[in-house]
Amino acid sequence: MTDRHAGYVVVLAEDVREDDAEGILNAIRMIRGVASAEPIIADLDIHIAQSRADQKWRERLYELLREPS
Repeated sequence: MTDRHAGYVVVLAEDVREDDAEGILNAIRMIRGVASAEPIIADLDIHIAQSRADQKWRERLYELLREPS
């Protein structure tokens, strides 16, 4: 038996101003099977900060690997 997904957490690469976010939220809501999409206020969720830090490390490592020897 396989697990069933109830939802997903999407972490944005950068904070988006509330007045600029409506298009992003509408796009997510148009995905088939999405029941709701609600923003998370940036200063309340440590997971966002950790994910961004991890992404920066991945980018830096990728750049290091791409540098000519």
